[in-house]
Amino acid sequence: MRTITVPLIPINLQDDGFHLLVEIVVFGEKLFAVLDTGASRSVFDKGFMEHHLQELSANEETQAATIFSTSTTLQGVIPKLQIGKLTLKAYDAVALDLQGVSDTYIQMGHPSIAGIIGGDILMKFNAKIDYQKKLLRFYK
Repeated sequence: MRTITVPLIPINLQDDGFHLLVEIVVFGEKLFAVLDTGASRSVFDKGFMEHHLQELSANEETQAATIFSTSTTLQGVIPKLQIGKLTLKAYDAVALDLQGVSDTYIQMGHPSIAGIIGGDILMKFNAKIDYQKKLLRFYK
């Protein structure tokens, strides 16, 4: 079994807790995503996905719930998603409007986010979070 180690970036939310960010590469761009162990699925910003993908389909039956929102989703295929050295090809992605969350992060002095890494990826690769070392480990 191969271990892939990815650095985590904890961000302070006005001394009322924190979120963990992870750097991702999507459509050749280095971006940030929130690590959300409570999200059933990973999701990406709707505007970002619309900018990069011609083929997005609305799915009235599918709803994605995260710590940020619950909303009807769009779906599309990301050709290549990288989280550190973990590479996912033809990732069947869900898109939500995350602009409000990203704007809030920016107002608080944090980087904008393009997505949320959730349970689908974390479970598939038996992810482990090391809070002390600020590392995310995937087992492939």
